[in-house]
Amino acid sequence: MLRDIDLTDPKNVEAMKHVRGLLTYMGENPEREGLLETPARVLSAMHEHFKGYQEDPKEHLLKTFEEVEGYDEVVLVSDIDLHSHCEHHLVPFVGKAHVAYIPDGRVVGLSKLARVVDGYSKRLQVQEKLTMQIAQAIEEILQPSGVAVIIQCQHFCMCHRGVHKPNAWTTTSKLTGAFLNNPSSRSELFQLIDMNKR
Repeated sequence: MLRDIDLTDPKNVEAMKHVRGLLTYMGENPEREGLLETPARVLSAMHEHFKGYQEDPKEHLLKTFEEVEGYDEVVLVSDIDLHSHCEHHLVPFVGKAHVAYIPDGRVVGLSKLARVVDGYSKRLQVQEKLTMQIAQAIEEILQPSGVAVIIQCQHFCMCHRGVHKPNAWTTTSKLTGAFLNNPSSRSELFQLIDMNKR
């Protein structure tokens, strides 16, 4: 992975200098053997952790299919692994996303919903904003009868620092259209999510 980064690029040279500065700030010696390549490794990790800045997640939703025999019931992709970083402390939060929509004439490839989750989560985030961004992208591009995004995460900024509550989970949700206005659609959604956990 390190070979994918141009270590002579002035932008990367400057970033590695800052990493060495942080190591010094922590009380470390950035010149010791175990830390000599750490600045380059940190840059490599950041390219992976924050690759969402290099894409527009909505583009994953542009290719759709209409030959679905008029299917207009819930499409749910549940338990999508989610890895992101808190914009307040730059530490991870991890968990699952459940993404559903009710098609109105066209559907999208199932993997594309997971790619939308990745595209927005691979940025500095707060969970509430992440939930909204995923839902708004699906709403805008697919224009379905309803969208539901439910995210459940553990935040390291809360589990391993601050209040130190390692068993705490945060749940956020955004429901639109039929999921918001139709109790039976909402009930079906929650039953399907629960069923997949058994």
